[in-house]
Amino acid sequence: MPPASDHRARDASDPQDDDRYDRAMRTVAVIAFDGISPFHLAVPSAVFGARPLRGEAYDVRVCAGSPGPLRTEAGYTVTVEHGLDLLTTADLVVVPSWDVTREPPDDLRAALVAAHARGARLVGLCLGTFVLAATGLLDGREAATHWHAAPDLARRHPDVRVRDDVLWCDLGDVVTSAGVAAALDCCLHVVRSDLGAQVAADVARSLVLAPHRDGSQAQFVPTPVAPAGGADAVGRAMAWAVQRLDAPVDLDAWAAHAHVSRRTFTRQFRARTGTSPTAWLLDQRLDRARVLLEQGDEPVEVVARRAGFGTAASLRAHFSRRFRTSPRQHRATFRAP
Repeated sequence: MPPASDHRARDASDPQDDDRYDRAMRTVAVIAFDGISPFHLAVPSAVFGARPLRGEAYDVRVCAGSPGPLRTEAGYTVTVEHGLDLLTTADLVVVPSWDVTREPPDDLRAALVAAHARGARLVGLCLGTFVLAATGLLDGREAATHWHAAPDLARRHPDVRVRDDVLWCDLGDVVTSAGVAAALDCCLHVVRSDLGAQVAADVARSLVLAPHRDGSQAQFVPTPVAPAGGADAVGRAMAWAVQRLDAPVDLDAWAAHAHVSRRTFTRQFRARTGTSPTAWLLDQRLDRARVLLEQGDEPVEVVARRAGFGTAASLRAHFSRRFRTSPRQHRATFRAP
């Protein structure tokens, strides 16, 4: 199995750098092909080139195996200036989609393997996962793609553990995602892991996106998540819990707030969000802790209490398990200027 690269440590710049986000700018190579969907091609540019980043964090460039005019499935053409040689220097390589009726060409696969070996982070969005799977870099590992294409991906690449029940899989060195809206979520997740929760929230606000959907969330759920504080009982209960993250939230009391039994609440909550109440609550607390660490100077013990973990030891354990780093290191890496 290829080792997971520490892309955050690799990208960190000198503390005296006057860059807005205290990071070296990352070059993002987005791979296009003849017949690509304009929406999928636009997703990485929309997120990594969002207005709050102002071109200071990512330099997004589109490349193709054959530069020049490329047809899109929308009936118009786009002109691509760069070739695959862009992958020799890119920090992040994004394959936003693919035509699964054809095999990825040898030069593209070789360029991706070489970029990965050099330390670039690879991202396969939606059907772009097929291209990354063709390189062999996903053998023995998990990968996500659009649920409709998952059986085909599993058939073609039996050594890949295909996930059709999550929004994305982040292996550190390789990230894969489901399709369409999940591609936006995945790119936002990359921004979050590179620049921190507050910057990602600014980008999400500018794009009118939900600030965070965890990668383990189901690709689709029977009914949409209710607005916080709306007429829906589960929605009111979610808003109630978010307002008191610093206090213990007993599942029975939580269900009582929704005026249903514990069993009914758990079932309705999972139907609405694709996850359990306890898992959702942990995500909210981890998000609260990340923002507190990035925006303030409070000791880790205080952050732990304000985020509902009770003790610094509990926060450290959950932080390490989820983000593979410590709260103090997260603050040192993502501290807002």
